[in-house]
This record gives sequence, C-alpha cells and structure tokens, in this order.
Amino acid sequence: MAEKSIEEKKAEIEKKYGKPNNFLEDIVEDDLANGRVPNDTVVTRFPPEPNGYLHIGHIKSICINFGIAQKYHGVCHLRLDDTNPAKEDNEYISAIQKDIKWLGFDWGDKVYYASDYYDQLYEIAVRLIKEGKAYVDSLSPEQVKEYRGTLTEPGKNSPDRDRPIEENLRLFKEMTEGKYPEGKYILRAKIDMASPNINLRDPALYRIKFAEHPRTGQKWCVYPMYDFTHPISDAIEGITHSICTLEFEDHRPAYDWATSIDGIAATPHQHEFARLNVSYLLMSKRRLLNLVNLKIVDGWDDPRMPTISGIRRRGYSPESMKDFVARVGVAKVESMVDYSLMEFCVREDLNKRAKRLMAVLDPVKLVIDNYPEGKTEYFEAVDNPEDPNSAKHQIPFSRELYIEREDFMENPVKGYHRLYIGNEVRLKYAYYVKATSVEKDKDGTIVCVHCTYDKESKGGTTADGRKVKGTSHWVSVKDAADIEVRQYDKLFKVEYPGSTTGDYMDDLNPDSLKVITHAYGEPEVKQSKVGDYLQFIRNGYYCVDCKDSTPEHMVFNRTVTLKDSWAKQQQKQNDPKKAR
Repeated sequence: MAEKSIEEKKAEIEKKYGKPNNFLEDIVEDDLANGRVPNDTVVTRFPPEPNGYLHIGHIKSICINFGIAQKYHGVCHLRLDDTNPAKEDNEYISAIQKDIKWLGFDWGDKVYYASDYYDQLYEIAVRLIKEGKAYVDSLSPEQVKEYRGTLTEPGKNSPDRDRPIEENLRLFKEMTEGKYPEGKYILRAKIDMASPNINLRDPALYRIKFAEHPRTGQKWCVYPMYDFTHPISDAIEGITHSICTLEFEDHRPAYDWATSIDGIAATPHQHEFARLNVSYLLMSKRRLLNLVNLKIVDGWDDPRMPTISGIRRRGYSPESMKDFVARVGVAKVESMVDYSLMEFCVREDLNKRAKRLMAVLDPVKLVIDNYPEGKTEYFEAVDNPEDPNSAKHQIPFSRELYIEREDFMENPVKGYHRLYIGNEVRLKYAYYVKATSVEKDKDGTIVCVHCTYDKESKGGTTADGRKVKGTSHWVSVKDAADIEVRQYDKLFKVEYPGSTTGDYMDDLNPDSLKVITHAYGEPEVKQSKVGDYLQFIRNGYYCVDCKDSTPEHMVFNRTVTLKDSWAKQQQKQNDPKKAR
C-alpha cells in the first residue's frame, strides 16, 4: 500500500480534530502530518515562575497550552520554573494552581518543577566545562555588560574565557561548596561573543546565590539561569511544542542551543505568539508586587488588580474570561485590546447567569401615606428573566420603603421621568405611586418623600390602562438587610499607565474604590454566598466578597456596571453631543 501523502495525512488530522483555529494549531497539525510528534502525542506545558500571582495576560497562555493539548488529545504539563529562590514562595505556587483550576483546566499528575532537574542540570554544566564549552568568569555584572557589546557592535571575549578546563572545574566545584560570595563568579557558556544575537554572547548558566529554596531548602548555593533551565526542562519532559509569548523570540537561538547539547535526547521547538495587552491594566508582576508592597491595593487579590485571584474576588466568571481571550484570538503581532471588550464579555456572561435582586445604595425613605400601617404583602420576582427555567423568590412590601436618592428630584430637569411632586412612577413588581410632599433636615437635605399609591395598580397594571415612564426599585425598610457595598472601578485612569509622566503611580485612579457602608438590600440578599453571581437591579453586577464578608456583615463587590459608563464618560469629555 502506497504511503499517504502529507496532504492526505493533514486531511485525516483535520477530520479527526477539526480545522485549525490559529497559526499555532496549523503548526501542530503540520508536525503531526510530517511525523515530527513522537507517538503522535502532543505535549505542551504552562511554565510560570512562582514569583507572583498570575494575571489576566496569563489566561491567554493557559488557554492556548491546555486548549491545544485538549483538542489534539495530548497532555499539558504544569511546570513551575523555580530558578530564583530569592523571589519565589509556596504562596505563589498554591495561588497558581488554584487559578488554573478555577479556569477549568487540570494537569492531572503532570505537575513538575524546574528544581526537579537541578541534579541533571548540574551534571550537564560540568560536562560542558569538560568539553571546553563553558567557563567560570570573574567579570563583575557591569563588566559583563560592557564586554557584551551592543546590537550593532560585537562583544569581546572575557579574560577568563580561555581559563584551563581543570581550573574551571575546580572553581565551579568551590562555587557549589559555598566558598565564594555572591557575584564573585558566574558560569558562562562559550558560544560566540560576535553573534548578532546578544543572547548567544556567552550567556550565564549558573550564578552564586545564598537563598533558601522553597523546595530544595539549602541544598544549593548555585542556581541555574532561566534560559539554561527552561529549554532543558522542556527536553527532559518531552515537550513537543514550547509555546511562549513574543518577548522570548530573541531567546529562541539560546533555547535551540540548550536543547542541542550532547546527551539531550528530545529537541522541542519554541513557537511565539503575541501576549495579551489590555488598556488601563499593568501586566508586570514586578509592578503589581510594588502596588502590593506599598499597600496601594489590598493584596494580590484586591478586586482592582488584574490578577486572576483579583478578578475572581471581583466576581468575573471563568467562562467570560475564556470567551474574552477567544475573541482576542491568537496572533503574531503585539496589539492593545480595549478594556471595554473584556467588560463586554463579563456582562454578556453574567446577564445569563446572575440572580436579580433589589438593593438601594444611596437611600432616601419613601412613605406611602395611604398604605395600611403594619401591613406586609409579598411580590414574586423571577431570579433571572433570561433563564426560562429560572427560580423565583418573594419580596416583602410595606408602608415605608427605601428608594435611590437619584429617583426623586424636587425640581426636575427636562426629560426626568422618575419621582417628583405630582408625578407618578411604578415601583418594580408592586404599585404605582405619586409623590405628594417631602421632609428635610436642618441642612435642607431631603430625608423623606411622601406619596400615595394606587391600590388597583398591583403588579404594574391599572384598570384604566395608563402607563408611566419611570420605574424605581425599592426595599422595605422593616425587612431591609444592612449591607456594605464596594464600588470598584479601574485602578488606573489612563489607557497606558505611565504614559502621562513616565511613572505609572501618577496615573492611579483616585475613584477606583468607593465604599458604601450602609446600603440596603431586600431580605433575599442574605441568602447569597461566595461564588454567586448577582445583579443589583439598575446598579450593576455584584458578588459576595470572599475575604471580608461574614453572615453578620455582608460585603458585596461591584463586578461591572450594567453599561459601559466609563466609555460614555470619556466620550462625553471628548464630544458631549455624542454622549447624549
């Protein structure tokens, strides 16, 4: 039987797995068709450094690596590239694992650590020294930089580059034994100081570092560099497709050099894609850590942070974020994604799943003078009108209610359709009411609005068929749940933090958090728990805060507004006519 052509093999692969959705899947299918994948088993990996919490940008990489493995019936490893013990912590490792599982991905028993390979990496380094391919260098960091050259000028050899092999072996052994201080020596690969790629100009392989490692303790005082460890770890694990972001493109020659070292069997290939950049957000763990350390935010999981733990605490759903990265797509060119697209995806998802409740955030009392004192009746509300099988709950109604302060205006402006003296509105689910008078405190602030109700308008219909333009939500005063509400917004006020003055700290949004200590919700809010998705009618989407909320003092975080109010505000500043 004649061997199948590449085209025939590709057709079979496409029939089995579906059409490629992006250029990375094109590469995978081409490799499968050409027999470049051992045992036809695709093996990817998500390899974060445990030196901080994962952020929104990592979601794209997680979805790509785990998604490709799932589509092609392969395996995706979770590997923690723990090469810098000074910045790593078990807290970060736990957070990383929790975040990935929250997104709905599972690595099974395929969890690895770069530190698992420290013994093998050390043996490879010794072998390179013996083969004359690595040497111990005594140049200071400043001198190394000076000798390296520039993008247009070649580097020059270190005076230690031709150090005898036996001396290199002795010095490296003594480095390992802790006989020298940090910075005294480094082990460098002997490649080419004139290479057009700076990453190949004798890169460092090992440095001295006296720091306790989260997993290996104090066993080592020399640690391998990331560009040496990462590709060899891929090779040891049998990774078939090393998928990373574009900033590693210039490091690919160093990756290929490391995986071509004699004795390394597997030769994985690196493929780069454009990382996820979102306007108004910082995607730098170093800068995010700075915000945490300076207490600008309430830890890595502050709902204003772009970390996965932060958006989870804020009430984003994993489905909405996977939809977001799918809409962004996989490309080879860097671009900036508008923040409003992310919020659109969140709204689209929450609209389908959020339970509708009534909560009044800026209350003023509404007294229905002709409603019987002491009477309570109940109105039925649908939890989610978007769900045909939605459950329902009961809402108590009484003579005294809370409504939003903005729902009454003593001197209404043109086009105002809510309550004012003599005007009638519908109380959602309940009755029509007409405002008659107000009470004010000594400062002239309205503290109570009096009204009358039409008892024939129960459920929002009247005998004469009249309609009103305004509808207000409300909460029964005697049944109200006293709650705290945190109104979160963007942490930065400009699209590109740092673009104003060069310091991103100057672009912090002073209104990124407003705390309402005494808002009022209908009694049903007391049944809410961490993980529930909620919509406070007319106010936005909310969730129970997983950190500070208790049954006695419930705290709700605003996930996102009902509409893109920020974009409208910006548009109004630029062109008031368009924002009307």
